[in-house]
Amino acid sequence: MEAETTADHPRPLMRRIMGVSLVMALLLAVAAFLGLAAGSSGFAVGQVAAILWDQGGVDPIMADIIWRLSLPRVLLASLVGAALSLGGLVFQALLRNPLAEPYILGISGGAAVGAIAGILLGFARFPGVSLLAFAGSMATLLLVLVISSTGKAMRKDGLILAGVMVNAFCSSVIMFLVSVTQDSRLYNILFWLMGDLSMADAGQTFILGWAMIPCFAGIMVLARPMNLLLMGEEMAANMGVNVQAVSVTLLVVTSFMVSAAVCHSGLLGFVGLVMPHLLRLGFGPDHRLLVPASLLGGGAYLILCDLLARSLPTQGEMPVGVITAMIGAPLFIFLLQRSRR
Repeated sequence: MEAETTADHPRPLMRRIMGVSLVMALLLAVAAFLGLAAGSSGFAVGQVAAILWDQGGVDPIMADIIWRLSLPRVLLASLVGAALSLGGLVFQALLRNPLAEPYILGISGGAAVGAIAGILLGFARFPGVSLLAFAGSMATLLLVLVISSTGKAMRKDGLILAGVMVNAFCSSVIMFLVSVTQDSRLYNILFWLMGDLSMADAGQTFILGWAMIPCFAGIMVLARPMNLLLMGEEMAANMGVNVQAVSVTLLVVTSFMVSAAVCHSGLLGFVGLVMPHLLRLGFGPDHRLLVPASLLGGGAYLILCDLLARSLPTQGEMPVGVITAMIGAPLFIFLLQRSRR
């Protein structure tokens, strides 16, 4: 397999990993700087640079806005983008389906059902809402796998159809929960459902970051087994991979990671579809390269999408989920048509 051709040459592989990581880290740094500099009055690049480098003569109000509002939002966008992008990469490897990703498979929808239920029950975002979101994501994942494995259609088409059906059911449950909500939480829930990063909080973002780090590290450790799983479960087992243990670990870790992201950002579609495909075009199929690239590239992508969501409207801002859907939906249609040829 092409992804394993460099397995016997650790030094060139390590140089490639470091090179890819450096390129994507620079892209993330540029996106983060632009995200910090964007504001209602345009881009304050000079002032942001002065604030970040702790130079004198800066407006204290501007500095307060950067540190208390803009920085948590940029950090949240980078964490959520990394989680969703990496989640799409993992699902595509496990299911050997290039169209698999958390939103299309209904994982995000299931997490949203759990999160909204937790909000309506008055639970704290962490751990109450997060645990319910995780339970919802796992339930939808199992349901999609059961439906697709028992259908008569081909696995790829059956998986996508099962995801669409489960996603539609989750949407109906969400609308039911919204319809029975009569208080001030209704507007916040509706805006959150469209994908919203405007309520970023430094404390919650800090907690999310600590929850995400073990997930990121665990998936990076399992990057080589993910390469082997693409060759088929039997081949992977013959090459020493404990297929069941690796698959269950990746499913649980990824579902937790996606549900935690959904708790803080709402429904953001197609991030896990767009980034893995773009990165494969640039760096090839090796997951030892794609995992760090997805982490850094996914974060940069969502920061830039959030930047567009704040900059395009002449007044106020639009939910970032609108931007991700406008970019991701046409790409999904293109890939779906391409896979049927």
